[in-house]
Amino acid sequence: MNVLGVYRPGNTLLHRLSPGVKFVAMGVIILVMSLTVRTLPALGAATAGVAAIFALGGIGPLEAWRQLRPLLWMLAFIFVFQVIFTDWQRALVVCGLLALSVALATVVTLTTRTTDMLDAIVRGLRPLGRLGVRTDLVALAMALTIRSIPLMVEVVREVDEARKARGLRPGPRILVAPVVLAALRTADGFADTLTARGLD
Repeated sequence: MNVLGVYRPGNTLLHRLSPGVKFVAMGVIILVMSLTVRTLPALGAATAGVAAIFALGGIGPLEAWRQLRPLLWMLAFIFVFQVIFTDWQRALVVCGLLALSVALATVVTLTTRTTDMLDAIVRGLRPLGRLGVRTDLVALAMALTIRSIPLMVEVVREVDEARKARGLRPGPRILVAPVVLAALRTADGFADTLTARGLD
């Protein structure tokens, strides 16, 4: 996987949409879901809508599952936490909204080139340039943040596969520590790359 993202070339409707439109749509959809999805039927409807968006991007069920499967351990932890302090239905809604939000970000990264993403963010932030804000650096930071979502999902998947290959039981020490170390190594890689390009 490319360290800057997981773009999948294609000619679907989502591939042809401008990055700016996809960014705004993603933000609006996540906001609307956060404000309106409170019950399991509503969560089911939101899930169907996100599945339709995946289909518009030409992303099949197997690819979607491969992208989101590494989230299961984190979602399981959040689910248990929510059940303890609320109830199981609320826990399902919270975990479902989190998964759907990550899924939408994944759709954007799968259908948008990094360069196009940067250009769109720079254009959107251009008015701030008059105030002395380095919009190019802000755009780069935002793009890397969005790209890091599927990247960390992939890291969790690789750690889980390594655990299975060694016959180890799942647990916080087995899963969390390697993921944190991998995240730190990835951050160092980003920093080195940016420094080499004079963006430190």
